[in-house]
Amino acid sequence: MEKQKGKLFVISGSSGVGKGTLLKLLLQNNPHINLSISVTTRHPRRGEIDGVNYFFTTEEDFLNSVENNEFLEWAEFNGNFYGTKQAYVEKTLAKGEDLILEIETRGALQIKQKLADAILIFILPPSIEELEKRLRGRNTEDETAIRNRLKEAFREIECSKDYDYRIVNDNLEKALEELQSIISYK
Repeated sequence: MEKQKGKLFVISGSSGVGKGTLLKLLLQNNPHINLSISVTTRHPRRGEIDGVNYFFTTEEDFLNSVENNEFLEWAEFNGNFYGTKQAYVEKTLAKGEDLILEIETRGALQIKQKLADAILIFILPPSIEELEKRLRGRNTEDETAIRNRLKEAFREIECSKDYDYRIVNDNLEKALEELQSIISYK
């Protein structure tokens, strides 16, 4: 009997919506699902491990991979490049394993163009006011950074209309239940 191909789930959401918390809980409850590992040119942070947190590479090697069309999606953020290698995704899915990518909207929409069966899920805040409250509650960024994140949130929420599913994270348990039902439905 031929092994069924795995499913690709792409999860996006503005900074502060709780997607990291949702993903952590989802993966704890579903050890059969893999979290994709992105390639980056940024330097590892303390405690990060190559091949576990990211595949760390040089800018030259990254740009060579771009030139050779090796990425399903890629982008530049704050002077560093990030991307998802197509071969990595295809190899994982071919083994029958499900894979989740946590990426921003531009990359998600790039993937949907290349892999029409990818399932795009967007995590929404209950409101922009609540999102702002969450961002300010972190106490990690200055006023300019918060304003930039909110501006980006408006753009991302607009892009979310092109996603397959949208989940409002106003209650963590409810949002997790919705996310679980989408992943389980496949």
